[in-house]
Amino acid sequence: MAPSSYYAVKTRAPSARAVRDEELIPQLVELWETNYRVYGVRKLWKAARRAGIIIGRDQTARLMRAAGVEGARRSKRVKTTRPDPASARHPDLVKREFTATTPNRLWVTDLTFVPTWAGVAYVCFIVDAFSRMIVGWRVASHMRTEMVIDAIEMARWSRGAHHEELRCHSDAGSQFTSIRYGERLAEIGATPSIGSVGDSYDNALAETVNGYYKAELVRGPARSGPWKTVEELELATLGWVHWHNTERLHGYLGDVPPAEFEHAFYAVQADREQLVGIK
Repeated sequence: MAPSSYYAVKTRAPSARAVRDEELIPQLVELWETNYRVYGVRKLWKAARRAGIIIGRDQTARLMRAAGVEGARRSKRVKTTRPDPASARHPDLVKREFTATTPNRLWVTDLTFVPTWAGVAYVCFIVDAFSRMIVGWRVASHMRTEMVIDAIEMARWSRGAHHEELRCHSDAGSQFTSIRYGERLAEIGATPSIGSVGDSYDNALAETVNGYYKAELVRGPARSGPWKTVEELELATLGWVHWHNTERLHGYLGDVPPAEFEHAFYAVQADREQLVGIK
């Protein structure tokens, strides 16, 4: 190479693309950090667009590689269902149709566990199938029926005391076939529904939420070490549930958070009622 060519390259001003990349990479990394370091290319691209950053999907992928960041990956699920053969089971009212046209028509629930230094922590989520909103949850050092009842109490507090035509679907674990569980649901107007034993597809939505809870929080990229206590996990779950409901982008909802999806639904309902009132 001629000396003049070498010095020409050394003194050449950076290209417009390089300058733009220098601006975008810190913004993308900040978004990735803010969202538990779990977003892959598609969701980080969507989040960037929502934040007002004009960027393409392929450009997002290229800059993520340049920054050395990537999305969280899910692992295989460990079975925690312990059916009680002596308990009567409620019928399956869902038949793998995990959809609802309005909030509080179908809730799904399941248990999962997380190892900690202080022992095993058990986690129960109650999810509204309409918006994927986590309406109730509980972290405990045991998996007795009481923890599920506590999650129902939270759902009752967050969604109201009584709902017509509400179904609450679960697997055949002993917590969900107990008399106390059925009685507590009846008090809020809900009908229990249970899928078949040993078939994960019959409670697929709840298990999906458990899966990305573990991928994003329990074993997520933001973790710096193992969980020490059940209380530490509970506090972290509180923050993750808030993020899940108000910030996390859900592909099923058109890449908006559950709270925003429900807000849009109720806004449309209010407009319709106003139009009916005018007529």
